[in-house]
Amino acid sequence: MKGNQSKYKLIVNHVIDGIEKGDYKNGDWIPSINEFIKKYNLSRDTVFAGLTELKTKGIIDSNPGVGYYIISTRINHQQKVFLLFNEFNVFKEDLYNSFMESVGNSATVDLYFHHYNRKVFETLINEANGKYTTYIIMSGKFDGIDPILSNLNGKVYLLDHFHPKLKGKYSSVFQNFEKDTYEALVYGKDNITKYKKIIMVQKDEKEPYERYFGLKTFCEEFKYAHDYIPTTKTRLIKKGELFMVVNDREIVYLIKQAEKQKFVLGKDFGIISYNETPLKEVLLGGITTLSSDFNLMGKTMAGLIKKKNIQTIENPWKLTIRTSL
Repeated sequence: MKGNQSKYKLIVNHVIDGIEKGDYKNGDWIPSINEFIKKYNLSRDTVFAGLTELKTKGIIDSNPGVGYYIISTRINHQQKVFLLFNEFNVFKEDLYNSFMESVGNSATVDLYFHHYNRKVFETLINEANGKYTTYIIMSGKFDGIDPILSNLNGKVYLLDHFHPKLKGKYSSVFQNFEKDTYEALVYGKDNITKYKKIIMVQKDEKEPYERYFGLKTFCEEFKYAHDYIPTTKTRLIKKGELFMVVNDREIVYLIKQAEKQKFVLGKDFGIISYNETPLKEVLLGGITTLSSDFNLMGKTMAGLIKKKNIQTIENPWKLTIRTSL
């Protein structure tokens, strides 16, 4: 049993695994309630809950005073997936479409959003508990989420944001925000030499601070000044500044300010934007992007839910250099 499954699932999984391995065939008797209690150190009520679920699924039946036996070895493997995103945008749409295409008809999927609201996050998960076989959670920066995840009746997977304390407990496909930022800057350093200062622009409440750790490491190694600010909305641009922006609104603020100051993008100042979108390919000759491969992330997660062992998979990044750098 995985640590994130309710105890009664020990009984359910014992029988289903036995059927899949060929240990149980139609008409075979399964262990008695007392044998299950002794084998798994469970209460009578917990064992009975597991047997009740198996009866509901049409897998076992009982003979009063004798015990429980197998009446069907046909196991319904179709998964019912609870998919919880933090928000919906262009690149999350790519992730979702890729995931849906990859799972095909093997699963039904219900999509929800918590919009970075902790109360909504917990309410959605609690209300979904017991209604799905699989829970894919994009938690973002929420900390201390293990108690709510461990209570879920089904397999749990983490998506996008990495939680080191949960490694080994739940399978995950994640972005390594610190490493991705550092390696991307190293990859593009020949294009960065014209700049004197690199500024990370993002708001703490939503975005991973690890990005700035990656930027800081690069700047200290290659002798660049650096800063961390929440927005550029009311800020003058100084020549030689390179902005790494998360919110696309910051691109608009910078372009408008550059027009006022008669600065040329890619010459007087630069922009690297997180997360690739079609518009960034053509805007002002092209905005340089640092993006995770969200199509691959969706495919990887679809493959992961078909595996029994716990895996932690780092999704690859790509720096697409355009005229803004």
